Amino acid sequence: MSTPPDDNFNNITRQIIEKSLFTERQIEIILKRKNLTDSQFTISKGAFYRQVTQCKDKLTALCYSWILLRGLGVLSDDDMDVINRLSEQVSVIKSSDVFSEREEEIMSVIRELLKRTCKL
Repeated sequence: MSTPPDDNFNNITRQIIEKSLFTERQIEIILKRKNLTDSQFTISKGAFYRQVTQCKDKLTALCYSWILLRGLGVLSDDDMDVINRLSEQVSVIKSSDVFSEREEEIMSVIRELLKRTCKL
């Protein structure tokens, strides 16, 4: 499997992907399947569709986990609000140029908020 091009994501998005359940390639595939990118892949059709299946399985498992944790009260309304606000901020900065000295500050804020939200 070839490595996805480095210019598809900014450093903050790439750092978040590294901590997620998905690889950069899988995120690219999800974006392509949702018609949110024009990325081209240099892998065989079989490998591509195998990755699509893995993406669907992971995304489905993530949604079941989200429903379960929310339904059991592990994730509160406040937690959901924090996660939604972080998602909105990532959406704003995903295609922005962020000064490298600000990247660590942004990631630090994200880590701290998620640490509080995911505390057991």
